[in-house]
Amino acid sequence: MISSNDFRRGTSIEQNGSVWRVVEFLHVKPGKGSAFVRTKIKNVQTGNVVEKTFRAGEMVPQAILEKTTMQHTYKDGEDFVFMDMETYEESRLSKDQIGDRVKSLKDVMDVNVLTWNGQVLEVELPNSVVLEVTETDPGVKGDTATGGTKPATVETGAQVMVPLFISIGEKIKIDTREDTYLGREN
Repeated sequence: MISSNDFRRGTSIEQNGSVWRVVEFLHVKPGKGSAFVRTKIKNVQTGNVVEKTFRAGEMVPQAILEKTTMQHTYKDGEDFVFMDMETYEESRLSKDQIGDRVKSLKDVMDVNVLTWNGQVLEVELPNSVVLEVTETDPGVKGDTATGGTKPATVETGAQVMVPLFISIGEKIKIDTREDTYLGREN
């Protein structure tokens, strides 16, 4: 159990048989009446966001999440095969279980898999990955670093907006949280 006074961004709680993560919280102490905590919570399984008010000090069941480091070894048909780095057991996850992070996932990449009651909730990728550009419009003489951007397709099939001077075959660093270009890699 966790007190509503201890809510922080990212705190996981159980409500109505599912896991919710605190997105925003605000402790309110009105001049008249008792204090309360106004929150915005997001359902980890469905992505729904709701606003909910808790009494100050109200005890709420905390969701106990297990975080396991796994390595993406290969793709088998529609399934992605991950190996637990401690037990060497293989697990298969579908594209739906991984979500939109699949576009930055490449072979032999270490990820954290969050589970709750044996159910996969989320696959956490590193904050940035290095991927090779496989398709983009050619650069033109005079393109500068501050010029503009163009779409580029990387080795995983994802599309990212990159500066005009980036060409096919270059390795670039991408922020996996925002799907944005961070810079070139040597």
